Amino acid sequence: MASPPAPPTAHRSAALSPLEQQLLDEYAKLLDNFHRLSAATATLADTPAAEIMDALRTLERKTGLVFTLLKASVYSMVLQQQLETGTGLGGKGEGGEEEDTVMGG
Repeated sequence: MASPPAPPTAHRSAALSPLEQQLLDEYAKLLDNFHRLSAATATLADTPAAEIMDALRTLERKTGLVFTLLKASVYSMVLQQQLETGTGLGGKGEGGEEEDTVMGG
């Protein structure tokens, strides 16, 4: 890999307007991001597919757990709110119609 890019302050010039200098600084940040993306891509390319799949399975399990906990929290909050207002889960609403629950299905 090439040497790291110079910090944005190294590109200062009296001939540039502040807007031009800001644009050059943003390009320097973009170049740094591309270098990091290239390094991450090279690491992934060198990693065996089985190892990547194992890591993705672990991530999928953790994501599923977080989703389940989020659903349970939302359900608990909705149920608590309905109990506080006296409507109850699936009870009659103000118009006498059945209320839909958030967690239906």
